[in-house]
Amino acid sequence: MNRILPVLAVAIGVAGYFWYASTSGSGQSPQEQAQAERLLGAANAQTADADVDTSSVVEMQLGNPDAPVTVIEYASYTCPHCASFHAGNYKQLKADYIDTGKINFVYREVYFDRFGLWASAIARCAGTPEAFFGITDMLYTAQSDWARAGGGDPAAIADELRKIGRLAGLSADTIDGCLNNADSLRTLVAWYQENAAEDGIRSTPSFVINGTTYNNMAYPEMARLIDEAAGS
Repeated sequence: MNRILPVLAVAIGVAGYFWYASTSGSGQSPQEQAQAERLLGAANAQTADADVDTSSVVEMQLGNPDAPVTVIEYASYTCPHCASFHAGNYKQLKADYIDTGKINFVYREVYFDRFGLWASAIARCAGTPEAFFGITDMLYTAQSDWARAGGGDPAAIADELRKIGRLAGLSADTIDGCLNNADSLRTLVAWYQENAAEDGIRSTPSFVINGTTYNNMAYPEMARLIDEAAGS
């Protein structure tokens, strides 16, 4: 991805839309269809709250929280370049710096679209950082399948994301609860916006190494910057 898109509207009605998209065409009664349409219409009529409290959002971290270097990755689950990073350079980064305790690694989601937001909701539904990163690996590995399901049909994408959640051990009720929590989704979007503005994020993946923001780069360059930040 080469640019950050405005996402203020992503959270407006996203939970209502998810419920509507994932049930429409699935044999519900006319009464249920009407209820879904009312929910979607009401949600889309809402306005975003400029004063959302984001303090409840948990930072997803791996490695050593007391390490001299903190690396923050900004990435979108629907970004192909991010999937490529996690299939290659991330594995090296994890082996060389995260698993050895040389850095504190923080992953922050970027939301280009509702599908990335839904994926984030499922990953965070897992609770622990270890489970979150496990689902993150699953989402990136299968990105080309779920993100294009049904030719981009929201209901098909929702079904594929549900499958990933179930494969990760989440119950159907837990998945639905996370995906339909409108307040939580709005909070995540507000949290993303605050972070992206503070760190000057304009593309994904981007990396903040001890407070300095960098665009995507080759692994040797990243390793050099980390070593320099650590004073090696």
